[in-house]
Amino acid sequence: MDSDEWDARYASTPDLVWTDEPNRFVVEELADLPPGRAVDLAAGEGRNAVWLARQGWQVTAVDFSPVAVARGRTLAASRNVTVDWHVADVTTWLPELGAYDVVLVAYLHLPPDDLARVLAGAGAALRPGGRVVVVGHDRANLTGGTGGPQDPEILHTPAAVVAALAGLRVVRAETARRPVARPDGTTVEALDTVVVAVRPADDS
Repeated sequence: MDSDEWDARYASTPDLVWTDEPNRFVVEELADLPPGRAVDLAAGEGRNAVWLARQGWQVTAVDFSPVAVARGRTLAASRNVTVDWHVADVTTWLPELGAYDVVLVAYLHLPPDDLARVLAGAGAALRPGGRVVVVGHDRANLTGGTGGPQDPEILHTPAAVVAALAGLRVVRAETARRPVARPDGTTVEALDTVVVAVRPADDS
């Protein structure tokens, strides 16, 4: 989907398309870290960026949908936090080199070459000791989970994400289960790729 299609999807409802709560894996990986500087690539309506800001992080959030960014600004204002918002395509927008303690890439689904380029830029944006957190719908979700894109080319695998993070130390790489509540009150499971990688502290 291009930015116009995402704008239309976000504008189709007065409510948030996604929840205002942060992703469970983002919280698992980042809740205990001391606040620093973070960038959320393809931030959507800003749920993770706003959560980071509430934890004391200095956050930059980037998304190519102006409607999503406007909703992110509204969410941040409602939580009384500041986020530096940018309307930009993350396949061409380059984060500052060596500037961030955390780079977050959550549910960004692109053709393999485009995703690899974004992830390489994410790794290059880390300070020594910084970490990149990647979460996305796993390819196994097509047969063993629920929701997400149905095109296997743009779905993640831990191996493919790790391969795009050369030079970083991988501390987590797995297909993880995420409970999803149905309207009828039952729960099903989605399968997500979760990868966390750290730039070595002595890297320069």
